[in-house]
Amino acid sequence: MPRTSDEQELIARVSKRYELAQCTLLQEIERAVCGCDYGGTSWATHDEVLDIGRRLDLAPGKRLLEVGAGAGWPALFLAHRSGCDVALTDLPLAGLQAARARAAADRPSGACWVTVADGTALPFRRGWFDAASHSDVLCCLAEKLAVLTACHEAVRPGGRMVFSVILVAPGLSGAAYERAVAGGPPVVETAASYPTMLRQAGWRLTDRVDLTDTFRASLRRMLDIEQARATELSEVLGRDDVAAMLTRRRTMLGAVEDGLLRRQLYEAVRDDA
Repeated sequence: MPRTSDEQELIARVSKRYELAQCTLLQEIERAVCGCDYGGTSWATHDEVLDIGRRLDLAPGKRLLEVGAGAGWPALFLAHRSGCDVALTDLPLAGLQAARARAAADRPSGACWVTVADGTALPFRRGWFDAASHSDVLCCLAEKLAVLTACHEAVRPGGRMVFSVILVAPGLSGAAYERAVAGGPPVVETAASYPTMLRQAGWRLTDRVDLTDTFRASLRRMLDIEQARATELSEVLGRDDVAAMLTRRRTMLGAVEDGLLRRQLYEAVRDDA
């Protein structure tokens, strides 16, 4: 299915960021905010990723599918820590190239496959994976239900999926809703709630955790660091891009602080035989 203009713009912007993300400055900021240095674009912190690994029960011989894997955070970390096999899928080639280089450097004990693929049309045999994950991906894609359905088809019966997502707080309307959408990722709006979409895709929701407080703190820390190092960032990203980035950060932070945007983690299991 053709990508929306917002998705195309996001892919182009993220691709450019992946090409630059291996520089020392951006790695320092990433470590200060999320506790990693992969050049990722999600808000997954080190502690959150450890929790995801426990929920997915990863181990040698198991296969993990990561949709929207980007430069490999958190999937490569989880594979290196657990010894599982991992498949990284995404559309921006620059991110996957960085992930391949990181995998070669870290040398995880399990297999690692890197595939350019749309999350709605995964090129894998049905039920081939033991687990699936994606971090802050669905809020950037229009076809959310199709991605959840594709993950369901890729994971074996009894397998689990864990994902995080930024979403509009329920019950908003008018100006408050418009502020939430303006402050959120490009495709933060949903036609149905995530529990409803999970059920429609064949998943059984087993847990939902609100991560908004940690997200708010990470967003504030990110903004403070970027503002303090704006001159250095301008030398890497360009003055206009840094100005636009800081404006987006302030708009998002304002929406989060006013309770208009949330970030949540979902855990689900495929029960069908």
